[in-house]
Amino acid sequence: MVIMMIFAITGSLSLYITIELFQFIGLQAENLNPIIFWPIRIILLFIIYQVLLLLVALPFGQFQYFWKFEKKFLNRFGFKL
Repeated sequence: MVIMMIFAITGSLSLYITIELFQFIGLQAENLNPIIFWPIRIILLFIIYQVLLLLVALPFGQFQYFWKFEKKFLNRFGFKL
């Protein structure tokens, strides 16, 4: 149950932070080509999610589990940790 809560909190928080960051920078879907806007948003969301997953897991005492999860996940994308 705790693991699912961490995933839920991280997903919601990463989306919120990405939206706020884009508004702060001034990048909006209306003023930018969608071919540029959406890949940038997805890449940034991915990076923020990976970092937040570890930060959210820390207070719940699940850092080791999620660190192993991160290493396995990133290895599939070609990042060797």
